[in-house]
Amino acid sequence: MQAMTPTPPQPGQPLALTMWDFSWLERRWPGAGYEDWDLALDELGERGYNAVRIDAFPHLVSAGVNDDWELVPVWNQHDWGAPGRLTVQVQPALNQFIAKCRDRGIRVGLSSWFREDTTDQRMRLTSADAFADAWIATLQSIADADLMDAVFYVDLCNEWPGDHWAPYFRNDPPELTWGGWYTDASMAWMRTSIERVRDAFPEMPLCYSFDGSDDGLYGTKDLSFFDLIEHHCWTMKENDMELSQALDYDWDNFSDVGYQRLAANADRVYGERAEYWQGLLTKRIASLAAASRRTGLPMATSECWGIINYKDWPGLDWGWVKELCALGTVTAASTGRWAYIATSNFCGPQFVGMWRDIAWHQRLTQRIKTARLDADLRDTKLVQRQAT
Repeated sequence: MQAMTPTPPQPGQPLALTMWDFSWLERRWPGAGYEDWDLALDELGERGYNAVRIDAFPHLVSAGVNDDWELVPVWNQHDWGAPGRLTVQVQPALNQFIAKCRDRGIRVGLSSWFREDTTDQRMRLTSADAFADAWIATLQSIADADLMDAVFYVDLCNEWPGDHWAPYFRNDPPELTWGGWYTDASMAWMRTSIERVRDAFPEMPLCYSFDGSDDGLYGTKDLSFFDLIEHHCWTMKENDMELSQALDYDWDNFSDVGYQRLAANADRVYGERAEYWQGLLTKRIASLAAASRRTGLPMATSECWGIINYKDWPGLDWGWVKELCALGTVTAASTGRWAYIATSNFCGPQFVGMWRDIAWHQRLTQRIKTARLDADLRDTKLVQRQAT
């Protein structure tokens, strides 16, 4: 396959982004999808994507820049990351991967899921300052390799403050984990850490990513210290998890009962009320676009639009998933408020049924890249940086 170099975006154009999370580093055994980075990135370009969001593992890089770490699986049922323990070395792999992206004109967004290792380094992030120090050290390791020009934003924690990814942070009240970003304790942590990282890397757009249906808080809580809002949006979560309940979905990460129930229910449950489920999604996208207008911040989504967990499995068809994801992608692109847009959170080579439909990806990435951002967003730090 001949490598394809994407056309650089203009300041008024969104990026077509995929999320390769911690899979880019963990899923490197034969057949796992990322064992050949050159092939995976060339195939990404072939599908029309010009940006990728990955885990930078800052708690591990900062603890020992070239050390080996044994990771503990966060699940064994889903096809992100590894289903069993494995040893990784983050640097120099991180810089090598970023360099390959830059060679292909693919922008890199950094985030972290703060993966657990056998020494549990993430639990040493006991304050916002310690957390910021970890990120500053990691970004400096990229800057030392003269690769910072390839990085276009940093999300300091995925789906803050969900307890899978931020167990080192204790919210007040402590039960507010997923979606509980708006408390005084959380706001203080986010502000302090962003200000610290921004002092070290003033040109870098910064945020924390959120999930849930709490976009009404955007504009009532002061997020002026953010450079963008990255909000993860799924039909599955709308109306108090109505679709999840209708599917009788089980969220156990170490049992396949959830996928068994999806195989038994998904096509029927979606097909019987397709227009209703689609309406929940488009209503949420309209609400998020309104939040972007209220705050003046670019909206961005790297995990979306239909169901949260899915994979190649007996009895599971990708058709209804692609239908919802196409609707979400086109609807978001049409608002003028999304600076980068993913087509789903299954856009990677390990999800064969989604990955192999090249024409589907090309159609949607072309729609994203030919959309136009509203004029008030074109001079924002994120939009200017992703076009450089």
